[in-house]
Amino acid sequence: MKDRFDLDYYNSLAAGTLTGHLGIVFTRVQEGEVIAEMEAAPHLLAPNGFLHAGSLVTLADYAAGLGCVAHLPEGAVGFTTMELKTNHLSTTRSGMVECIAKPTHRGRTTQVWDAVITQQETGKTMVLFRCTQMILYPK
Repeated sequence: MKDRFDLDYYNSLAAGTLTGHLGIVFTRVQEGEVIAEMEAAPHLLAPNGFLHAGSLVTLADYAAGLGCVAHLPEGAVGFTTMELKTNHLSTTRSGMVECIAKPTHRGRTTQVWDAVITQQETGKTMVLFRCTQMILYPK
């Protein structure tokens, strides 16, 4: 890949995967920030009629993971998630939700990413997310 911030490339990766099934779309990939969104569609709701927490965790995890890929140190070939934590503050039954992921640490062996998910219509914070990524190098 020539451009590490190629939005079309990153959006093409979801085809045939869980993130594609959830309808996650990246709207911005740039230095120090990744933005993704998804619609609170009926197939993403829990039996209680609200957006399933797992759908939101997947959105945040995918945004942070793609951010890690776009910001890998020279010589790295990938990453794996070591830890993640999510605080759910609110939910929704419908509409678009947006996730903004930013790195808080970009080291040679680990990265830490924070993400905030909001309901686009109201701007209300729904989720606070943090994950630690281990950077992988060739053997």
